[in-house]
Amino acid sequence: MAASSRKSQKKSSKDGPKFNKASKNQFKNSKKQINDAVEAQDLALPPDDDVPVFPRGGGHSLTQRERDEIHAEVDAEFEAAERGLHKKNKKKKKTERKANETVDDLGSLFGDGISGKLPRYANKITLKNISAGMKLWGVVAEVNEKDLVICLPGGLRGLARAADALDPILDNEIEANEDNLLPTIFHVGQLVSCIVLQLDDDKKEIGKRKIWLSLRLSLLYKGLSLETVQEGMVLTAYVKSIEDHGYILHFGLPSFTGFLPRNNLAENSGIDVKPGLLLQGVVRSIDRTRKVVYLSSDPDTVSKCVTKDLKGISIDLLVPGMMVTARVQSILENGVMLSFLTYFTGTVDIFHLQNTFPTTNWKNDYNQHKKVNARILFVDPTSRAVGLTLNPYLLHNRAPPSHVKVGDIYDQSKVVRVDRGLGLLLDIPSTPVSTPAYVTISDVAEEEVRKLEKKYKEGSYVRVRILGFRHLEGLATGILKASAFEGLVFTHSDVKPGMVVKGKVIAVDSFGAIVQFPGGVKALCPLPHMSEFEIVKPGKKFKVGAELVFRVLGVKSKRITVTHKKTLVKSKLAILSSYAEATDGLITHGWITKIEKHGCFVRFYNGVQGFAPRSELGLDPGCEPSSMYHVGQVVKCRIMSSIPASRRINLSFMMKPTRVSEDDLVKLGSLVSGVVDVVTPNAVVVYVIAKGYSKGTIPTEHLADHLEHATVMKSVIKPGYEFDQLLVLDNESSNLLLSAKYSLINSAQQLPSDASHIHPNSVVHGYVCNIIETGCFVRFLGRLTGFAPRSKAVDGQRADLSKTYYVGQSVRSNILDVNSETGRITLSLKQSCCSSTDASFMQEYFLLEEKIAMLQSSKHNGSELKWVEGFIIGSVIEGKVHESNDFGVVVSFEEHSDVYGFITHHQLAGATVESGSVIQAAILDVAKAERLVDLSLKTVFIDRFREANSNRQAQKKKRKREASKDLEVHQTVNAIVEIVKENYLVLSLPEYNYSIGYASVSDYNTQKFPQKQFLNGQSVIATVMALPSSSTAGRLLLLLKAISETETSSSKRAKKKSSYDVGSLVQAEITEIKPLELRLKFGIGFHGRIHITEVNDDKSNVVENLFSNFKIGQTVTARIIAKSNKPDMKKSFLWELSIKPSMLTVSEIGSKLLFEECDVSIGQRVTGYVYKVDNEWALLTISRHLKAQLFILDSAYEPSELQEFQRRFHIGKAVTGHVLSINKEKKLLRLVLRPFQDGISDKTVDISNDNMQTFIHEGDIVGGRISKILSGVGGLVVQIGPHLYGRVHFTELKNICVSDPLSGYDEGQFDPLSGYDEGQFVKCKVLEISRTVRGTFHVELSLRSSLDGMSSTNSSDLSTDVDTPGKHLEKIEDLSPNMIVQGYVKNVTSKGCFIMLSRKLDAKVLLSNLSDGYVESPEKEFPIGKLVAGRVLSVEPLSKRVEVTLKTSDSRTASQSEINNLSNLHVGDIVIGQIKRVESYGLFITIENTNLVGLCHVSELSEDHVDNIGTIYRAGEKVKVKILKVDKEKRRISLGMKSSYFKNDADNLQMSSEEESDEAIEEVGSYNRSSLLENSSVAVQDMDTESEDGGSLVLAQIESRASVPPLEVNLDDEQPDMDNGISQNQGHTDEAKTIDEKNNRHAKKKEKEEREQEIRAAEERLLEKDAPRTPDEFERLVRSSPNSSFVWIKYMAFMLSMADVEKARSIAERALQTINIREENEKLNIWVAYFNLENEYGNPPEEAVVKVFQRALQYCDPKKVHLALLGLYERTEQNKLADELLYKMIKKFKHSCKVWLRRVQRLLKQQQEGVQAVVQRALLSLPRHKHIKFISQTAILEFKNGVADRGRSMFEGILSEYPKRTDLWSIYLDQEIRLGDVDLIRGLFERAISLSLPPKKMKFLFKKYLEYEKSLGEEERIEYVKQKAMEYVESTLA
Repeated sequence: MAASSRKSQKKSSKDGPKFNKASKNQFKNSKKQINDAVEAQDLALPPDDDVPVFPRGGGHSLTQRERDEIHAEVDAEFEAAERGLHKKNKKKKKTERKANETVDDLGSLFGDGISGKLPRYANKITLKNISAGMKLWGVVAEVNEKDLVICLPGGLRGLARAADALDPILDNEIEANEDNLLPTIFHVGQLVSCIVLQLDDDKKEIGKRKIWLSLRLSLLYKGLSLETVQEGMVLTAYVKSIEDHGYILHFGLPSFTGFLPRNNLAENSGIDVKPGLLLQGVVRSIDRTRKVVYLSSDPDTVSKCVTKDLKGISIDLLVPGMMVTARVQSILENGVMLSFLTYFTGTVDIFHLQNTFPTTNWKNDYNQHKKVNARILFVDPTSRAVGLTLNPYLLHNRAPPSHVKVGDIYDQSKVVRVDRGLGLLLDIPSTPVSTPAYVTISDVAEEEVRKLEKKYKEGSYVRVRILGFRHLEGLATGILKASAFEGLVFTHSDVKPGMVVKGKVIAVDSFGAIVQFPGGVKALCPLPHMSEFEIVKPGKKFKVGAELVFRVLGVKSKRITVTHKKTLVKSKLAILSSYAEATDGLITHGWITKIEKHGCFVRFYNGVQGFAPRSELGLDPGCEPSSMYHVGQVVKCRIMSSIPASRRINLSFMMKPTRVSEDDLVKLGSLVSGVVDVVTPNAVVVYVIAKGYSKGTIPTEHLADHLEHATVMKSVIKPGYEFDQLLVLDNESSNLLLSAKYSLINSAQQLPSDASHIHPNSVVHGYVCNIIETGCFVRFLGRLTGFAPRSKAVDGQRADLSKTYYVGQSVRSNILDVNSETGRITLSLKQSCCSSTDASFMQEYFLLEEKIAMLQSSKHNGSELKWVEGFIIGSVIEGKVHESNDFGVVVSFEEHSDVYGFITHHQLAGATVESGSVIQAAILDVAKAERLVDLSLKTVFIDRFREANSNRQAQKKKRKREASKDLEVHQTVNAIVEIVKENYLVLSLPEYNYSIGYASVSDYNTQKFPQKQFLNGQSVIATVMALPSSSTAGRLLLLLKAISETETSSSKRAKKKSSYDVGSLVQAEITEIKPLELRLKFGIGFHGRIHITEVNDDKSNVVENLFSNFKIGQTVTARIIAKSNKPDMKKSFLWELSIKPSMLTVSEIGSKLLFEECDVSIGQRVTGYVYKVDNEWALLTISRHLKAQLFILDSAYEPSELQEFQRRFHIGKAVTGHVLSINKEKKLLRLVLRPFQDGISDKTVDISNDNMQTFIHEGDIVGGRISKILSGVGGLVVQIGPHLYGRVHFTELKNICVSDPLSGYDEGQFDPLSGYDEGQFVKCKVLEISRTVRGTFHVELSLRSSLDGMSSTNSSDLSTDVDTPGKHLEKIEDLSPNMIVQGYVKNVTSKGCFIMLSRKLDAKVLLSNLSDGYVESPEKEFPIGKLVAGRVLSVEPLSKRVEVTLKTSDSRTASQSEINNLSNLHVGDIVIGQIKRVESYGLFITIENTNLVGLCHVSELSEDHVDNIGTIYRAGEKVKVKILKVDKEKRRISLGMKSSYFKNDADNLQMSSEEESDEAIEEVGSYNRSSLLENSSVAVQDMDTESEDGGSLVLAQIESRASVPPLEVNLDDEQPDMDNGISQNQGHTDEAKTIDEKNNRHAKKKEKEEREQEIRAAEERLLEKDAPRTPDEFERLVRSSPNSSFVWIKYMAFMLSMADVEKARSIAERALQTINIREENEKLNIWVAYFNLENEYGNPPEEAVVKVFQRALQYCDPKKVHLALLGLYERTEQNKLADELLYKMIKKFKHSCKVWLRRVQRLLKQQQEGVQAVVQRALLSLPRHKHIKFISQTAILEFKNGVADRGRSMFEGILSEYPKRTDLWSIYLDQEIRLGDVDLIRGLFERAISLSLPPKKMKFLFKKYLEYEKSLGEEERIEYVKQKAMEYVESTLA
């Protein structure tokens, strides 16, 4: 076979890059060559099989990302050129193409329907003819996270998304590996079968269309079924799950599954088998019953298995990869045509022959009819074309190996075959074996080759370069052009980061340019890399077609990026393309990608990135990085350090590091001077006067300690200003970091620069360098930083630290901890431990203010500060009142017109001044910067100055010095606030001649804190810190006590402490009276309190209000007993005082008062006072250190008192109680009010909870609170302690007092639960305490008021007679026969009920003893919880069984001997009896008023034969019988019920009128049954079905116990009357069946019924005789009858009566496992009971029922299970679920008549529309033979529940088709008779008898007509029918 044209190659290949697209232009001059290529397109071999230059991303369909990667735009350029070329050629060659139409075009595949002339060429798949639905064989080329790349036949490539690679059914099994699923299931080189989903037909990407594939087996095996699977067939399957013995397989089809045993090569070969894995296997066996196919996955066997001929196999069953046996049918020009599987033909192209190097004579190897093995390569269902392969690798089920790489060059490649005008087949000498390669004619040479066969001879050798590789064929594509061997870049693997290449611009867009290298590889040049500078219009810079020089930036996933920046392209420096190449000192080029304040990020080649810190950017001082650099700028970098493991590189933009000698190096912490160079927005740059450095930077925050001063300072500083002292904070770079803060400069010697210099508990100055949410970072010298956590940053709990501190703030920090290992320093910034000890903060403020004033004045002439000399603080000056306002008086001065004075209202001292008046005022403060003077008119200041001024000047100075001499540093003084400034106070010192002082209101750490408010005239305490001098700007500096208290007042407080100590007696004044304490004050500023327990010694005499005798202001004598740890609201400590007489009289107390021991004991009586009360607890204080708690239920037992708990225990109330438990750690007691009993009995509860103990005794009366009301007769759960609960039995809720219990009760008269609600308080008596197995306690309580201590009323009226029902029975010994007892119904069964006599005694009441009359429904007449009274029949103390009767008839007076005496019965007597049990052989009847039971044999029941007794008689019915025989020896009685026995003795019975009427009803009912037996076979069938279906009989007996709803199992949901009505009627009239067949069928049915009845009767006898009442008894019962669902369900119901739902579930599970698998009906009964159980108790019920339902489907008949669940939904009125289930059923069981009828019935019952549509659907789905049954029963339903006219229409329609079906006539007539339209009925009869039918059928119709007329009673009509019958007989005989 040969290759195709270049255009075909482009469309059909994606396996390699196109080499030198321009070479195609050479062909346009050669019309012949182009035409030859077009004519032989089928021989085309696409040369490219490599991936696209810009592959589609990660498995997505076309996205914007692909556009960003320039995939579509680049190829569009080439497509346009190609289209232009081929359009011209097409026009020129149109005529030629028409002439050559006989040649097969590749665009049309041929298949089986070949007629006439055979094709010349083999089928091939190309982009032109590939279509959706094709099945292809492929090999996996790439496995990505989200898709697969698959190589297809013909060099095509397809994509399979992850969602299409697997069937959805496997999602649950493999969802754990969802993120990386495909690589775990598929591998490169794996052969897969796939189907084409769709083709991407984007017009913009012609030739680049994507083929979307699916590997889902559900699509590949769409037509496969279990019937078509045969042994020996090879199938592919998913591993669905891994089991112990093998793997469950899934074929994508729901009809069958597979199984693969473990002992096969799939596991032994090292394959990691996981769910979802694709495996191939050979069918070894097929289990058609279970629908399981067993496989073997031996690779050798799989590769050798050949598909056998199948009869009628369709093309849908052909799967790619299937091996078949084929015969050669004909030889084609480029392949072979084969026939296989009898019906099919397929072709093999030349590249899939057996010989991978076919020579020119390859056709000689394939003789006609030659037999070969082949595999299916592709199947096109549309054209029925099939492609085959004979490749030896593919035949062995392996992909051909690849021994060559794209780009490899082979010099000695042998020419194997020359295809004229098409190309060459070469033998590549690869290792280990040679590889075939094909070179198309366009890739042979640069110039046009006219005669290929002359230039290249077979056997010659050529030099070839590999272009691509076709993986499925194992065929390489090559090129022979000389230019292919010259370029540096041929494939992506040739591209290296940093290499310089030439490229051609082929596209330009807004994001950059697309460049193509000479070898065809494409690359992207991003917009920032198109030039050194920003380009606005890239289209002008780069012209399409221009050839430029680029440098490769990086290669990632075959995506190449290049740069055209000249600096990078021409760079001679080393290339940095990996972190490993980053060596220290390396200098290279990079480009800036991001600029931050702290540095720049630089990118290098291949994604390598580094960081240059700010200090290494070479910036000028105060300059920002963004002002010198820009993003994208190429920079030369020097690598300072690198860490390849962490991918970090530190860079520097300075090529030579600045080196400064150690002598010239300025050390950290040293002081330097500097001159301002420039002022920037954020800093001040200065020239540093020091060696080795030229400049330094002072951040704005470091110009002053006060933030406002720093801002002003920066605004007034000008270049040239000299700083005398600057502190070097950091000297890492040539640009020093400096600070002008006074606090740091003054403490420069103490500032640490290393962690070793720091000592814990020292206070160090620093500055805040960063603030985060969790704390503050404080920096010292260099990079030494400490951290103050939020809890240590402020004294209080402040929300936001950023509002408390600011970055750059001066702070004093207290060192808490220094970690020597990590070097971490933990600080505290709390003012309480970091307050200033000197006035430096204030001193810096005034000095800097003076400096600012000087700088401001220097703007003018520099002499403006001379005015200050005339304003001396303390002097008096004359001024003129300028104005007066609300704030004070403004004063102006004549000599200084721009200086103003201000007098506050406080400083006016009451004087009144007028505007314009001249005043004398004293100077208190001078603000030089604001040119403002604060004045005062107070005489104390003016007189002080005048006194001093009256003497000589010398004396004046002397006097001034003396005044100052009196003040000493660190002296504490009293001061008065004169003026409140923003940052400081102006104070006067009255004791020191009213000297003026100044004190700061804040400190270093509290600058942003809310400051304390001071008032004018307020007295404060301060400490002198600095006397007036030049360093203080001539001011007296003070430190307020509030700031310096921790340092300055220690000595004073120590003195105060020494005067008062623990044990001292003090005179204290009461300042406040609280409920639990007195507040007092004593001494000077001392406060204390007297706790309420420190007032009185006498604990026995509890006074309610101890503080009533005390008054505020009263003075008392008290003794100090302790100092409290808790401060009061004024932040001063309270002393603990006591006024107990015992304390005041004791002479020596000692230190024992410092701590009070908890010396109480359990049971001790203590007194306390309530200090807090809530809904549950009252908290008391016993002493200062000891607390107690009282639980609400321990405070009383009367409900009324418990209700008033909070009112009774108000705050301050004195409470005396007994200690119940002690918690010594918390110093907490638990109290109860009632005393303990003497001694602790064995029945004492000791419950530990939080070290508390609770003691409760039997007989105690306790208070309780109802926690929960249990359902049914469960009783109550009552809380009697904080964590202790008791149970009140149902019989212990109320007393029962009825004078005549047997007379009955009114409905609802006795409801023990009435009057009780959750949360209600009750009074309880403890009956019993027991310990459970788990170690917990079970407490039994009683609420009955008749118990001792439970009622205060006189109980003498309560009867004490033993027989009185009011007597509460606790033991079985208290019972005796004939005793009258009362109890509550516990549960009810069909055999009777159980009643609760007391909490320990239950009694059994048989059904026959429930009432004197017949009980139709025990469940309704005896509901659970009903109060009943009865008489004890028997007591068994050993087994604790009690039997009671509830009958109230006079028979209770009869003696036992009379009841059981046979002598009272005589043969022939007619008596009344009650059916006790129904058996197949007769009835057991209890004779009335006796305990005697007789048997009425089945032969004595009726004159006629009775088939089924159970359908006529029921247990409990009253009947009239005749005694036939009495056997006194065997104590047997034979009875009869035939009607002939009662003809003469009808009046012999003496009965009451009530009994007589009842008996009459019963007799009528019995005889009606007999008539039904004779006349209504439909009814008989209905009854038979009900009896036969044991589920209804069995499960209907399981009723609720203890309010547990019944299981309500009813399996009779299939409407047997409808299903069987027709067949039964048909049985009357069908002559085709013989009498023998009827008898045999009847006999078998009867035998089955009798067997079922015997089993049922045995079970009922067993339960009735000895009904199980404990789990053990039930266990014995289920062991004896393990296959009886009746017994198991009884057991489940019993557990539900005990409210143990989980146990009931476990019993159901046991039953399902125990019952024999053959007993399907018994199992089904359990499943349905399980449904009912989960429907009632499941959580949630819907999901629980569905789970059980799904399980039941696996074990029982699915239709029966569905019908059972449907019945459940309908009974419980879950209509939505019922409709959904029914909808599924009609799909799943569409051939079932019952299911469709249920759908119709449901629509009719719900009165919904759509019945006709359902009927039509049903008739389409049901088999033909079921139509009559369905239509007739649908018509019956219409008559019963729907529209009768529709029913008539259905009968009429079916009768028109089957007019001779008398069964249909009979049913039709019955329905009309039921409606009662006489005219319509008679008309129908007339139509029926007019038919021409056989005599027997006519007899049936006439007989039915006659009976109907007889029922109406019209004699004329009766005679008319008889006359019609006679006429028919006569006409028949004639």
